Amino acid sequence: MIKDNQKKLNGFHVVLDGLVIVLSYVIAWLLLLLGNRLFSPYKQVLRPQYYFAALLIILPVYLLLYGIFHLYAPKRVQERRYEFANICKANLLGVLLFALILLLAKKNPYFNEFSRRLVFYFCAINITLEAAVRNMLRSILRSMRSKGYNQKHILLIGYSRAAEGFIDRVRLNPEWGYQVKGILDDTKEWGTGYKGINVIGKIHDLDEILGLNSLDEIAITLSINEYANLEGIVASCEKSGVHTKFIPDYNNMIPTRPFIEDLQGLPVVNIRRVPLTDTVNALVKRLVDILGASVALILFSPVMLITAVLIKLTAPGPLIYKQERVGLHNRPFPMYKFRSMVVQTASEEKTKWTTPHDSRVTPVGRFIRKTSIDEMPQFVNVLRGDMSLVGPRPERPLFVEKFKEEIPRYMIKHQVRPGITGWAQVNGYRGDTSITKRIEHDLYYIENWTLGFDFKILFLTMFKGFINKNAY
Repeated sequence: MIKDNQKKLNGFHVVLDGLVIVLSYVIAWLLLLLGNRLFSPYKQVLRPQYYFAALLIILPVYLLLYGIFHLYAPKRVQERRYEFANICKANLLGVLLFALILLLAKKNPYFNEFSRRLVFYFCAINITLEAAVRNMLRSILRSMRSKGYNQKHILLIGYSRAAEGFIDRVRLNPEWGYQVKGILDDTKEWGTGYKGINVIGKIHDLDEILGLNSLDEIAITLSINEYANLEGIVASCEKSGVHTKFIPDYNNMIPTRPFIEDLQGLPVVNIRRVPLTDTVNALVKRLVDILGASVALILFSPVMLITAVLIKLTAPGPLIYKQERVGLHNRPFPMYKFRSMVVQTASEEKTKWTTPHDSRVTPVGRFIRKTSIDEMPQFVNVLRGDMSLVGPRPERPLFVEKFKEEIPRYMIKHQVRPGITGWAQVNGYRGDTSITKRIEHDLYYIENWTLGFDFKILFLTMFKGFINKNAY
């Protein structure tokens, strides 16, 4: 039933996309006419039939491109930014094909007179309308699923950390429309449950349950010591035709998007993939850092000047506080901050200088910590190459030594430059918050880095990252 519904939904998507493409093209043509009448009233324009004859080719080509870029894949758990990126890719490739045809056929009078402006109007309008329509449709579907409609019935095979993690996420996201019917497991007693999802049988009951034809998906969530049963379970699932997914019980050892190599037909899973180890990615990020830090220093120079004056007027001592932190490849560096305390002594260097009960913090110091103004000198660290605009926050050497023994995978954060702001900070994990949660967010950022992700974090920092609720 779900498969039929998915086919109908995909068919509806194709029809809807076709209408959006046609509407975008018509709007682009009307804008072209309006522009010519306002700015070039004497310019000859091709007759409408020539423009709309091109639409007969554009429409199927664009629908094909949408298919190639996975825009008809199920969207229950797909993030909006990935869908938007694919919409942009499909449209930009379509425009390039369009422009190439016009270039190659420019000797033909009709192609030569075909407006290039219309092509770019169409691209911009189509991206905008396509994203808006798909987001609206996504919101409607998610609202329906959260109310109990359009559900997918799933059976879990194996009681493990992976099973618990899957159940947690399904319960937190009812808009996905997943209903977990139960768990099959050989080690747990019948009725054993986790958050309302119970063990309903043994793994050898799978064939009988599949024969009832009441499931839409099987999720294999075996614990790592039960993988000997994996081949037989997959064979039973494929024999029944039920869609099967595998959720590994070693997700704490591999990234969320593992890099898989094909070694002459043998899949090889790389334990860690860090996009910023790629030379091109690292170069692009560094260029953005230099440009961004330069602009920020100019833009915030009045604020930094006023802060410097207030610090000098309210407490004796240097303007800038330098503290050793650990950065890229475990190398120490001096991180700069505006001084927020009355005095910094050698003995205080050995203690945590941001304790919530420290009476040495000045009123100005409290304000600049609360608003993160004290972090602004770190733009100089970015220009020096010690830091990046976005990345995991750096720690002091003594805490690095402590955390690397206590927190699994902690040292992976030093494979990239530390940042002024980061994914953990915009999600509320900063200051004296959970170090475990901060590392989880840092690792997610490291493994899923894109330039767009950096821009998203910088944007969110303007609303979530400046005010430090943990400052005092």
